[in-house]
Amino acid sequence: MWRKAAGTALLAFVVGYVYHTNPDLPEQVLQYLPLPHQPSQSKPSLEQVISTAWETIITAPTRQWGRVAVGVNACVDVVVSGVGLLQALAQDPGVGRDHEVLHSTADLKEAFIHYMERGSAAERFFSDEEVFQRIARAAAEYPGAQIYVGGNAALIGQKLASYPQLMVLLCGPVGPKLHEMLDEQIIVPPESLQETDEYHLILEYKAGEQWGTTRAPQANRFIFSHDVSNGEMSALETFVASLDEFEPDLVVLSGLHMMEGQGRLMWERRLKDAVVAISDVRSSVPVHLELASMTDRDYMNSIMKEQVMPIVASIGLNEQELLFLSQAGTGPHADLPSWGGVPDVGRVSDILLWVLEQHGRSDPQSEADLTRIHFHTLAYHVLATVDGHWANQVAAVAAGARVASTQACGLRTIDASKVVLRAPLEFHSSHSEPREKLSLDPARPVAVWRRHNVTFHLAPVLVCKQPLRTVGLGDAISAEGLMYSEIRPHQVL
Repeated sequence: MWRKAAGTALLAFVVGYVYHTNPDLPEQVLQYLPLPHQPSQSKPSLEQVISTAWETIITAPTRQWGRVAVGVNACVDVVVSGVGLLQALAQDPGVGRDHEVLHSTADLKEAFIHYMERGSAAERFFSDEEVFQRIARAAAEYPGAQIYVGGNAALIGQKLASYPQLMVLLCGPVGPKLHEMLDEQIIVPPESLQETDEYHLILEYKAGEQWGTTRAPQANRFIFSHDVSNGEMSALETFVASLDEFEPDLVVLSGLHMMEGQGRLMWERRLKDAVVAISDVRSSVPVHLELASMTDRDYMNSIMKEQVMPIVASIGLNEQELLFLSQAGTGPHADLPSWGGVPDVGRVSDILLWVLEQHGRSDPQSEADLTRIHFHTLAYHVLATVDGHWANQVAAVAAGARVASTQACGLRTIDASKVVLRAPLEFHSSHSEPREKLSLDPARPVAVWRRHNVTFHLAPVLVCKQPLRTVGLGDAISAEGLMYSEIRPHQVL
């Protein structure tokens, strides 16, 4: 035994002497010498670096919300495989075509294919109640169909209710099934309760899923409904009447997109009602508006220019909604038909700046209240704020990105093996000159830049490789971003 140990020690001494006195010894020779074993240290992935950094930069604001009122769209979501349901409805694959309003199963198929081949989310109104009910029954009976809380307001309310210190008021058409599924922490005024539920059908598709010649570039969903209660924003007056007694610190409004399919006369009247209602909210209470998919440019223009947008403090939207907003108002890059992949950061920055300058309060002399926009797309998020009005936005945009990853994967914490970084590591602050070249540091994963008096915060999203559910991600993102946001007390709106 001692001879073997002595031989090993002598060999190690000789190898060490030869190696250190002949550093240029050819590798061919060294490979025959048993050099001491060096444990290999694997370099952490970018996904690991970012998820670790989030734990440090996501900090609670100094002043937190205590009471949040949310309204006014709520429903029950039935989530099914889009391709599977359409096949069950005896639909064959074909050519995609967008429809502003769906009038038939054929319209549904064409609109679904149109957005599936782009990997984009969309929402449409189905005009024929009888046909819709038949499709809804087929969806509910489809194998693997899942039932969830639905509607932007209800989904935002559910997310906010996950914070035990927060009181949440929800106004919307709440039927028995939805009421049963809501978090017990959510307060629903008796006037919001109704005898039947409103159902929305969510047709999901997976990344790479194929139907005929159509192949989805990424996972997403197509939503449609015949929802008259939400379509008329029937809970709006109840919502506003509840605010005096509830005394919220923050108001979140959603559901305007539901009115689009009801016809111009109706939405013109109800938009004016919405403006009056929002104007009645105490000036010290900020209002956040959550937008959703729309197709009527006149309607979007009314929201943007004449009606709602100037009197809210904050808005949340995705890439389709942002581009359509610019197209409706002939803003920057309005000639762009679609994003065609990950939206260019410079173009996104141009449109966000335009919204805040044309319809917000970037000019201190402006009477508009809009000072914050939370933009989210699959690969990254951007928070754009007028200087002096909001605090803790680094944490807010990172928190929104983190919840997009965890909720899509159905996890409480990030699993770096189940996510992938798709955000650009280098980009420009604008698509046109003058523009600044920027880079994203994974160890400090929020890039910050300024244009005029607007500050932009960009956070990458760790995209879930196999998402369990895409519905409601935008609502969770906006809710989380608001929870980590702080409005400056000397700038209450």
